[in-house]
Amino acid sequence: MKSLPYFCRGEVVRGFGRGSKELGIPTANFPDSVVDNLPADISTGIYYGWACIGNGDVYKMVMSIGWNPYYKNTKKSMETHIIHKFKEDFYGQTLSAVLSYSFSSLFLCYLSPDDLIAAINSDIEEAKVQLELPEHSKLKEDNFFTSTTNSSPVSSSSAASTSQSIINGH
Repeated sequence: MKSLPYFCRGEVVRGFGRGSKELGIPTANFPDSVVDNLPADISTGIYYGWACIGNGDVYKMVMSIGWNPYYKNTKKSMETHIIHKFKEDFYGQTLSAVLSYSFSSLFLCYLSPDDLIAAINSDIEEAKVQLELPEHSKLKEDNFFTSTTNSSPVSSSSAASTSQSIINGH
């Protein structure tokens, strides 16, 4: 995918309310404005990369982009699971994320919530390993995460940008 790594930023909005409650795997959701402006070659699937809330620490993450067939969603979403335990919700705060790699473009329709949870946990473990590789770990230190989060709520930049303005698209 020529658009990877892909950098995006937006306000955390309420999703479907299933990540924490039903699955025990909380997600931070991007608003429609970010989802609708993904490049054409960022297809549905599972991605891993790095994310932070506001000006906080940068953590590993796994993101699902798509319609999630188990729940028969009709609306495309970007659901980000940050691999860190947060003490409280952060709705309304700025989520900054870089998609480093897509390791699955398949969305399977799981037979049970337990099957879905097992698959998500497998994706999380795979992301933890892959993000240690130099080509992915270097993105944790990208200037994107130190740039102001008070800029446009929907934005992206190219890797290692300096004082360039952050604009939508890669």
